Amino acid sequence: MLLFDKVTKKYNEHITALDNVGFKVDTGEFIFMVGPSGAGKTTLMRLLIREEVPTSGSIFFDKIEVAKLPTKLLPDYRQRLGMVFQDIKLLENKTLLENIEFALEILGKEDKEIKETTEYLLETVGLQDRRNLFPAQLSGGEKQRGAIARALANNPELFVADEPTGNLDPDNAFQVLDILRKINKSGTTVMVITHDRDIVNNMKTRVIRIDKGKIIGDSQGDYDHHKAPKKETVEIKKEEKAEIKDEKLKGLDTEVLEILNNAKIDNIDMVLNLTNSDLDNLKFSEEQKDSLEKYLDIYLNNKEKKDD
Repeated sequence: MLLFDKVTKKYNEHITALDNVGFKVDTGEFIFMVGPSGAGKTTLMRLLIREEVPTSGSIFFDKIEVAKLPTKLLPDYRQRLGMVFQDIKLLENKTLLENIEFALEILGKEDKEIKETTEYLLETVGLQDRRNLFPAQLSGGEKQRGAIARALANNPELFVADEPTGNLDPDNAFQVLDILRKINKSGTTVMVITHDRDIVNNMKTRVIRIDKGKIIGDSQGDYDHHKAPKKETVEIKKEEKAEIKDEKLKGLDTEVLEILNNAKIDNIDMVLNLTNSDLDNLKFSEEQKDSLEKYLDIYLNNKEKKDD
């Protein structure tokens, strides 16, 4: 599902947040990412949601090369992720119920589905009786569980939580852990970034340890269990590419098709919506841009003749 392949992120010549980081996550896994403050965990999260791009290396999510994804396709990509940030980010002027409904409204869901999904999510996190309270009226644990419910609104394939138990007492922390365990058992891949030794030791699952921007451990077990990562975790079968099925694209230059393949742009409508900025993000050369432009001109002229 997810691969970081030799990813380096430098902010300047003196600050390297990530240094040749490589790991992969399979569908259905539950993973803890641990390490001290400043280790690079937050940078890793920003790269995953494409708030930033790597200095070198590649990030793949289900065969999509994240850094090369056109800007117009970012919202669709991010809807496949469920993110809970350390500062929670519930909307203070909306009740818990309205927070979840708002997330579903943004996705364009029908009223009936919004109501049914909201009820299901409130039940999942055990907050049915707190639905009409505003964030300021909720405890820290309730806010965190509410944020999890809202992040699940888009039925994400990968759920990422940044320090979800960081400010909670042990009882609330384990309530949150139980919810994350339930999410994972339902089929969602879960990655938890944490300093909480107790919840890591309770799960006995995969632990990736990062320190000073490097992956120094990747093993099954306790928080303090340390085992160097295996080399095969950074391998990728790059020959596995989505096939372009739209016949209208089959006449494109081979190199142009390969770039579109990697970005999962597989139909003529998506190509027609690409901007010059998108082409730059995809690293099209000037020659490739010209080739694509000529192809689209011919396609549109032929389409216009047929319509006439």
